[in-house]
Amino acid sequence: MWEKRQLGRTKLQVTTLGLGTATMGGSRIKITQAEGQAIVAAAWDAGVRYVDTAPFYGVGAAEHRVGDALRDKDRDEWVLSTKVGRLLRPKTDPTPSPDGRLSPMPFKVEYDYGYDGIMRSVEDSYQRLGLARIDILYVHDIGVYQHGPELNDRYFKQLRDSGYKALEELRRSGVVSAIGIGVNEKQVLIDALGFGDWDAFLLAGRYTLLEQAPLDDLIPLCVERGTSLVIGGPLNSGILAGRDTWNYDTAPPEIVARVQKIAAVCKAHNVPLPAAALQFPLAHPVVAAVIPGPRNAAEFVENLPLFTLKIPAGLWSDLRAEGLLHPNAPVPA
Repeated sequence: MWEKRQLGRTKLQVTTLGLGTATMGGSRIKITQAEGQAIVAAAWDAGVRYVDTAPFYGVGAAEHRVGDALRDKDRDEWVLSTKVGRLLRPKTDPTPSPDGRLSPMPFKVEYDYGYDGIMRSVEDSYQRLGLARIDILYVHDIGVYQHGPELNDRYFKQLRDSGYKALEELRRSGVVSAIGIGVNEKQVLIDALGFGDWDAFLLAGRYTLLEQAPLDDLIPLCVERGTSLVIGGPLNSGILAGRDTWNYDTAPPEIVARVQKIAAVCKAHNVPLPAAALQFPLAHPVVAAVIPGPRNAAEFVENLPLFTLKIPAGLWSDLRAEGLLHPNAPVPA
């Protein structure tokens, strides 16, 4: 059902619609094991053959749920990505997480972007997943957005001088087929291209119908280097789906105003705003997949028609005419 696209210069082919599992882990809203597996099952039944997860999602819960849901599927039929950069340690302190996250499993996070930390993280992920193959390995949440300038300088040096050697070794030995970085900001990806050979970047929320700044710098570099983009958060944390959240927080007035203008153009063409938002990123050839993270199986199924809805060319031209699209942004045919 879904087109497949090559990931970077690897032999991997991912479906243009993938499944993100950050929400499914149950860190932000309570999601049971059965509900999480139902989301994966709904995606599989719809033809999705690319699933992204991470140790951080539900502090281990998402990896368990993905593995349990897909263990009986033909492993050559689908592509799996997970992440490194955080190790999970036993949490005996009963105090809640400082950022308000729920803890479906009794672990806390320890950042480690070095060689030993990455190797340990991969082994731990294999145990949680209960699977014999990880296809894509992303370095998770490195950058100023996550750590602040001073701490990120230390972590970035650790990745450049130590951790990247582990990633290269894992790819060269065939433990994984592709390596990349998964973040919410573009600058760290530009910086990483200065020292590494990356197959794909998972960029959440920064190349969407609302935001296209990467067209000025990151995307041309990715095209030149043969690095694919996977777009997470295509609905910008919900603001493009009618909710009031952007970048995992309440949207500021200027973002709300811009979304209202985009929504007005969509309404004039009788197109649901989420349909335009979900289809837009895939118009760029450097984008291999979009991976929304549904809150439940019903939401996933409800969103499926939005990906195939025919959108009139006039919607895109009107958005561009009103300065709501980057001049160089490709749009769906």
